[in-house]
Amino acid sequence: MVNDTTNKHVLNRIRGSMTQFSEKEKKIATYILRNPQLIIHTTINQVADDLEIAEATVFRFCRRLGFKGYQALKIALASEIVAPIEDIHEEINENDTPLEVTEKVFQSNIKAIERTREIQNSDTIETIVDKLLKSEGVYFFGNGGSGVVAQDAQHKFLRLGLNSHVYTDSHLQLMAASQLTENNMAFFISHTGANIDLLDVVDVVKENGAFTVAITNFAKSPLSEAVDLALYTVSEETEYRTEALASRIAELSIIDALYVNYHIKNLEYSKAAVKRMRNAISKKRL
Repeated sequence: MVNDTTNKHVLNRIRGSMTQFSEKEKKIATYILRNPQLIIHTTINQVADDLEIAEATVFRFCRRLGFKGYQALKIALASEIVAPIEDIHEEINENDTPLEVTEKVFQSNIKAIERTREIQNSDTIETIVDKLLKSEGVYFFGNGGSGVVAQDAQHKFLRLGLNSHVYTDSHLQLMAASQLTENNMAFFISHTGANIDLLDVVDVVKENGAFTVAITNFAKSPLSEAVDLALYTVSEETEYRTEALASRIAELSIIDALYVNYHIKNLEYSKAAVKRMRNAISKKRL
């Protein structure tokens, strides 16, 4: 059964899954992204003929996206498209001026944030904020570039007085995970959602009963299926920028949104925590 988020964001789900598709699946995905309005009036036979692939391949593509079949995808896509779609994303090329490159990088980041905002689920965010309020300690796990996002998250929530920890080394992650309890909460940040080391940490955390959240790409992945709840990002890959670069901006935006929501829900305690922090810093400077 297709969930509401998938129903409303067919194109974003396709964009978010692009790097995980096979070559034939990428052909179908590109075809849909370039011709979303046309797809609504095209049969599965026509798509298969245009792309010179088997109808069964198109059908399996639809199933991979979470739809029962091609007709279900068409219905969802029709409900999403209410006006001609313009993708103002531009490819960077080697002949661009420094300013043009800069503008395109900014535009790519803006699109990543906008598309990520569009797919957020109210119930998911409310549940996660509620869990944060009740948690005795929150742990952030991430490797590489995702580790930097995890460090930013820990820094933010520590300011508000929440017992926060961050681990970016795989061995330390397992050690920390072994000590978590049902009173803790764990965030796993991974663009691909397929990092084997991180998935091992998820298994240990879940065995200990802690509530788990993923911040990951908007696609089915081992990580999104392993955790209790997932928050998704959407970004696109270009020749000079991997999609993980733009998704990092979107991941940070999700962290900021959770931070502000937590601050508001726990206002007096958070204000007191920020005041204590500022007083401590002021004394150190003196």
